[in-house]
Amino acid sequence: MADAPAPSFAKASPLRWLVVIIPYLWLVLFFAAPFLIIFKISLSDSAIAMPPYEPVFEGFGKLGDFLSALDFENYQSLVEDSLYLAAYLSSLRIALISTLLLLLIGYPMALAMARAPSTIRPTLMMMVILPFWTSFLIRVYAWIGILKPEGLLTVALQAVGLLAPDQQVEIYRTDYAVFIGIVYSYLPFMVLPLYATLEKLDGTLLEAASDLGCPPWKAFWRITFPLSLPGVIAGAMICFIPITGEFVIPDLLGGPETLMIGRTLWVEFFGNRDWPLASAVAVVLLLALVVPIVIFQNQQQKVG
Repeated sequence: MADAPAPSFAKASPLRWLVVIIPYLWLVLFFAAPFLIIFKISLSDSAIAMPPYEPVFEGFGKLGDFLSALDFENYQSLVEDSLYLAAYLSSLRIALISTLLLLLIGYPMALAMARAPSTIRPTLMMMVILPFWTSFLIRVYAWIGILKPEGLLTVALQAVGLLAPDQQVEIYRTDYAVFIGIVYSYLPFMVLPLYATLEKLDGTLLEAASDLGCPPWKAFWRITFPLSLPGVIAGAMICFIPITGEFVIPDLLGGPETLMIGRTLWVEFFGNRDWPLASAVAVVLLLALVVPIVIFQNQQQKVG
């Protein structure tokens, strides 16, 4: 019996090209185009006008004058002012510590979910994503009522005798409150990628290791953890990148000494109305995050 003719490339190519083009079109519209707009504003000068910067593109007839008016003075200001470097370093520090805390808390949760009976896994998954049913802003505001000096945490500790009636918990408006808010808000983003990876692990590998006399802790570090590294990396990136630019949690739970680049951006955009300088801050932040990730992914592809 003769084999059925294979579909011609000409018939399959339009759909194939459509599948390839759509992701790139999405990146161009929602990443490249906004980035180029912000980059152009970062090369402009602040002005009391609408929009609050100049020059403004007025047509291809004046393209030469438009390009000649662009400069890198805002990036020079970032280098000369230590405030921005301190904000970048503080944001990276808080994001790194928060990501490590999320990994330490989220990994055992995901591992327990993956090893739980299959009948209760959907319930456990629902419990993890249940906070998403409530507004993010409301959940952060709830922590204010818990952490403020006269809040629920102080009342609870006084009720059980761990605090004297005249004592209060001084956590609100500190970096500790910021870490608590970040870990609570981003924990599902760490647990879900880890769970998706751990659920697919072959349990017979651990059984074989146990039969060969391997202790459980050594089997975890030699089998479970290495095989779960894709989930660890995915969860760490999903959490680390948005935490670095976080604004809401540091603004509501942090104090004046809590310095993060998201708050600095807000002040420059809406307080000082210096859009060009704020755009330069955003461009540097984006490059500082995207370039290492792209390099890492390329290295992973070469190793794979």
